[in-house]
Amino acid sequence: MTTAAISAAARVLKPIVRETPLEPCARLSQLLQQPVYLKREDIQLGRSYKVRGAYNFISSLTDAQRNRGVVTASAGNHAQGVAFACRRLRTNGTIYLPSSTPRQKRARIADIGGRWIEQVISGSIFDDTQSAALEHAREQGSVYVPAFNDPAIIAGQGTVAVEILEQHTEPIDTIIVPVGGAGLLAGVATWVSEKSPSTRIVAVEPEGAKSLAAALAAGEPVHLDKVDSFVDGAAVAQVGEVPFGVVKDLPIYLASVPEGALCTEMLELYQTDGIIAEPAGALATAALKRLPFKPQGPVVCIVSGGNNDVSRYSDILERSLVHEGLRHYFLVTFPQQPGALRHFLDDVLAEGEDIVLFEYMKKTSRETGPALVGIDLPARVHLTGLMERMDASPLQIEKISPDSDLFTFLR
Repeated sequence: MTTAAISAAARVLKPIVRETPLEPCARLSQLLQQPVYLKREDIQLGRSYKVRGAYNFISSLTDAQRNRGVVTASAGNHAQGVAFACRRLRTNGTIYLPSSTPRQKRARIADIGGRWIEQVISGSIFDDTQSAALEHAREQGSVYVPAFNDPAIIAGQGTVAVEILEQHTEPIDTIIVPVGGAGLLAGVATWVSEKSPSTRIVAVEPEGAKSLAAALAAGEPVHLDKVDSFVDGAAVAQVGEVPFGVVKDLPIYLASVPEGALCTEMLELYQTDGIIAEPAGALATAALKRLPFKPQGPVVCIVSGGNNDVSRYSDILERSLVHEGLRHYFLVTFPQQPGALRHFLDDVLAEGEDIVLFEYMKKTSRETGPALVGIDLPARVHLTGLMERMDASPLQIEKISPDSDLFTFLR
């Protein structure tokens, strides 16, 4: 990958994509005590930077190649970029999506691509979906459009960095880049390492899908045995060989964010900054609290996508509250006698501690009845007092750990 390839992609894309703003963020600047800017790719065409790579790739095909049609696999954002390019270039495309792709993204793909696009749901994570799409390409003779594992895709994604350095002419200390398959990272790192070598690059992954960290540790892309699909836009079990070849020798810092912290940041972006970010889109800003160094100057966070289904916010709030230590679950065994519940309400709970879930099942026992109880606390420090009152209570109470298999039934 070269800066010349990225410059060529920038010329192709300039009349096609939006030059997204680089906006200061007062909340995060105060947190970091350094100027923090957000590169708003969440308001790009298709609400993601992915259109840059997709259009650059498909526009580079010959007429004969486009006449055979294109096929791709995507968690949703790349699919929207492909859909846009197919409609603009009048090319038929088939898009394979994992079952975890939110309904909102599926609807957007249909709206953007119109009659030029067919959707196929296959597999639960990106890697399974990609296998199905590659098989389609072999059988039908279609051109496969990689989500990240191709030089033309990487060059298109790298135009994000071209805009950042044009928009912020003063030196930038750090650029934080969300990572799934590492196409965006490879493009940004290529441009920045040559055009602004003093700028540090931080690659941030979901805690449950650290495929880049695994690849760097092994010296080559490796397949993760388990991937958490919650951050659907970055839930990739193996980084691409092409982007890995670009970034492996560059001075890139790694960071990761647990899903609960990511959910907290999504809520902050929405409630404080007025930004609707999908989970992958909040990775960069969520990583500010987990940087491996202290920035000494301006920081740019790439908000990579804004395709978040509003129906997911109840789950996002739940995960955030659990991560912040504000929501806890307990198994409480009540004796089958008058006043047992009243004792729990009056003597175990304190002011401001609210029951948000109570599921009581008497079953067949005449002596006791178990209940699943969820409690919200006004602050994390209140847990100590609650546990002390529970220990002093005659009730049998067991706290459910977020690591417990039982906890998965609460979501």
